[in-house]
Amino acid sequence: MERPSIRSYSIRGTRITQAQRVAKRSLQEAYGIRVENKILDLQTVFPGAEKIIVEIGFGMGEATAIIATESARNAYIAIDLHPPGIGKLLSRIHEQGITNIRVIEDDVHVVMPYMINDGALDGVHLFFPDPWPKLKHHKRRIVTPAFLNLIATKLKIGGYFHLATDWFPYAQAMQAVFNQSEQFSGGVIDKPDWRPETRFEGQGIDKAHRVTDLLYLRT
Repeated sequence: MERPSIRSYSIRGTRITQAQRVAKRSLQEAYGIRVENKILDLQTVFPGAEKIIVEIGFGMGEATAIIATESARNAYIAIDLHPPGIGKLLSRIHEQGITNIRVIEDDVHVVMPYMINDGALDGVHLFFPDPWPKLKHHKRRIVTPAFLNLIATKLKIGGYFHLATDWFPYAQAMQAVFNQSEQFSGGVIDKPDWRPETRFEGQGIDKAHRVTDLLYLRT
């Protein structure tokens, strides 16, 4: 399995509590998906799911758990590399009895090409990715033409890509990338009621950051 040469994330604040470490170790087999160089049979993983949605970078998993609970007929594949967040989301799944989330611990650039079939997804969520605000770091931003092409191949026609950021210059940069693509149509939307406000988002709002939601459909 080929590893990506440039990572679009920075693992920060990796201090993991004992409870998160225990949860990560004990619950990953039950609620996680092992990273392998083979396509997932999503109908077997999520039998009867109306929609299958990938969430990229779920933080501590609070929004992921709420969304999945309130949309029980949908299935969610949560992808991240942050050990404390993985442990916390696994705990939420276990404690709340959530049956429609599975967690994958790896880079989305590995998971998507090697484990998700083309045209298999109904939606993708990318909420509050690292904006890499310094100009010299802009090349690390996850939303690039190549990334959009990857997401487009995995979405069904009519499937959606929902993004949110509290860094307005990054929202503008995202729009510029989408505007170059012939595979998506859409733009800025009002924050939907179903997307809960996370602690991270609240911190941005407290700092007077402007939150932007963007919704694009696969054409």
